[in-house]
Amino acid sequence: MYDWEDKPELNITPLVDVMLVLLAILMVISPNIIYEELIHLPKGSAQTQVTEKKEIEIFISDAKQIKVNNQVFDYKTFSDNFRLFSNDFSPETVVRISADKKLDYGDVMNVMSAVKQSGLTNISLATSG
Repeated sequence: MYDWEDKPELNITPLVDVMLVLLAILMVISPNIIYEELIHLPKGSAQTQVTEKKEIEIFISDAKQIKVNNQVFDYKTFSDNFRLFSNDFSPETVVRISADKKLDYGDVMNVMSAVKQSGLTNISLATSG
């Protein structure tokens, strides 16, 4: 007959054995786990000669004088004059606009809009003292 006074014993030895084996496997494998980061590298070309790209540097002074590659343009007629000036450049040409920090934000955006309307879209902005 069954004795109700006896307490059952739990045998946890197999559980501990399995856990130690899993821990050992994890410790051996974890240094070899490599995290993958997708990087899109640029395509290489067979061209051996390096060509220098033209850049356009635009500086706007606090008096609204616009200097483009050592040529001075009037602020009011800049849009039309720059469109004629930019015909010699490809659409991938880098345009760097530097403006005096005292200048109004809208004036800089008008110059940038004129540059975009001329077909040049690679534009970077900078401020100068």
